[in-house]
Amino acid sequence: MKLLRIKAVARKEFLHVIRDPRSLMMGLAIPMLLLFLFGYALTLDVDRVPLVVWDQSNTATSRDFVSRFANSRYFSLQGTTDTYREIERAIDRRDALFSLVIPVDFARRIETGRRAEVQAILDGSDSNTATIALGYANAVTQEYSQEVVLKLARRSGNGISIGQLDVRPRIWFNSDMISRNYIFPGLIAVIMMVITALLTSLTVAREWETGTMEQLISTPLTGPELITGKLIPYFTIGIIDLILSVLVGEFIFDIPLRGSLWLLFGMSVIFLIGALSLGMLISIVTKNQRLASQIAIVTTMLPAFLLSGFIFPIENMPLPIRAITHIITARYFVKILRGIYLKDVGIDVLAPEALFLAVFGVVVITLAIRKFRKKIA
Repeated sequence: MKLLRIKAVARKEFLHVIRDPRSLMMGLAIPMLLLFLFGYALTLDVDRVPLVVWDQSNTATSRDFVSRFANSRYFSLQGTTDTYREIERAIDRRDALFSLVIPVDFARRIETGRRAEVQAILDGSDSNTATIALGYANAVTQEYSQEVVLKLARRSGNGISIGQLDVRPRIWFNSDMISRNYIFPGLIAVIMMVITALLTSLTVAREWETGTMEQLISTPLTGPELITGKLIPYFTIGIIDLILSVLVGEFIFDIPLRGSLWLLFGMSVIFLIGALSLGMLISIVTKNQRLASQIAIVTTMLPAFLLSGFIFPIENMPLPIRAITHIITARYFVKILRGIYLKDVGIDVLAPEALFLAVFGVVVITLAIRKFRKKIA
């Protein structure tokens, strides 16, 4: 390969991108739009669960119990009710997702040390949120029960020591349990995968459709020179997208970057080469922009969103689907970014993922070079 020829192709492609506002928008504006859209809208946190209460006891003890929910950041007390019909109506209107029904003898049972039951009614139409809200309610109830037991023990004054299991959890890496810190690194991987592959999937196909491929074929350019020259501009766009994403995460969303910035860029370079080469291979094989873009979306966007572990845990997927995820490059890049962002892991931990991405990039760019032929038909 001759560097002068590669430089000429890269310059030509740079000029095309700069003069085509659609390419610039696709390469720079859309990733930032998706980053802000998903960054603000997509969250797995469940807090401020709307709560209604039917307090049949209506005593200081029951009000103290309700205050534990109302003062928690996980629940938002919307009001009180007097009948099951009102509870049903509140849940149907989505005014409440969770309801507590406190029996008449609640205070009497608590004060005499007997078992007191409280009914919890949840909207199960959103099963994930309902499960998490039920876990929050169990935690609040357990804490209240422990305080009641200790209070009764002190009141009895019999000197009996009540043994308790004192669990003090310590959360590593994402200590505030903010889902955005977990989602954002994966979002970078998904956006880069989709945009880069979609951009390069149009390059060679556009040359065939506009009739300029015949001119390129008549030149001394070789296949590797043409492909390398065409990849350089979009590789640059990918690096710019990465820089902007890191800056947005740092200064807009306050995403902590625990690991090495240089390792992050090094792993991203390996990933970009594979993603761009995949789009180039699609463009070479299809020779049609519409078909190339459709194939690029099917082979990058859907797998990146559904099978990379970005949102849905791979461990919960059926075994055949889990097997398919091993060929999805976004899966490995999502793991790399989350490891660097949240855990400050090094290359010794990320070596298997980096090796897969490197092998994938070499295989795909080799296939693209082999598939490209300097022939009209």
